[in-house]
Amino acid sequence: MKLETAKQILEKNKEDWEYIAQEFAMSRTSNWPEIEPLINYVKDGDKILDLGCGNGRLYELLKNKNVEYLGVDGCENLIEIAKRRAPTKFMVASALNLPFENQKFDIIFSIAVFHHIPSDLFREQVLKECYRVLKPGGYLILTTWNLWQTKLLFKYKLWPVFFGWRPKNLDWRDTLISWKEKRGIIRRYYHIFTSRELWKLVKNNGFKIIDQYYSKREGSFKSNWTKGHNFVIIAKKQ
Repeated sequence: MKLETAKQILEKNKEDWEYIAQEFAMSRTSNWPEIEPLINYVKDGDKILDLGCGNGRLYELLKNKNVEYLGVDGCENLIEIAKRRAPTKFMVASALNLPFENQKFDIIFSIAVFHHIPSDLFREQVLKECYRVLKPGGYLILTTWNLWQTKLLFKYKLWPVFFGWRPKNLDWRDTLISWKEKRGIIRRYYHIFTSRELWKLVKNNGFKIIDQYYSKREGSFKSNWTKGHNFVIIAKKQ
């Protein structure tokens, strides 16, 4: 993907999220059950960065723990909604240029964000920023939407992408998925990760992979690639 195209997608992403923020927040009122086991990595006294925090729902799983939480998001309207939970715990910031000193955080959570970042260049830039602000031995806990689920391939008509088709000027396995909003339809950018692709990206940017799996919403919270809701990677800064 050309750099200019990737920058245009970033700008459109921001515009889209500002536009649908209220309706999106109403559709994400509680945490998915498979997120709860990830909280087991949190220890007393940890400094936690919620990267791409949206409306701040992850805070609900952490607010009663002895931790220092901060949620950041590039969408100003979502941050305003998140501040209703706790006014001092959220701020607007770009994942591409985090406004924090080196080695500040013990854990970074990035839940269902990474698939909205266009181009390998910008995805690597985000991972480098995560590595920079994590303490040695700190954890990156990252999930992406699993668009290889059989039901989603049909729901969003993604079979052409599966066989190599892509929208004009985008990369292989890039697609646009409609968000139906009262005022119209927004076509949002997604990159459809394979497990190997995401594993390789994280590993090549300095992290040690601790665990990886497809998550589901019940039982053991683990599934296969045709049914798992999200792909989860738990990595450690070496």
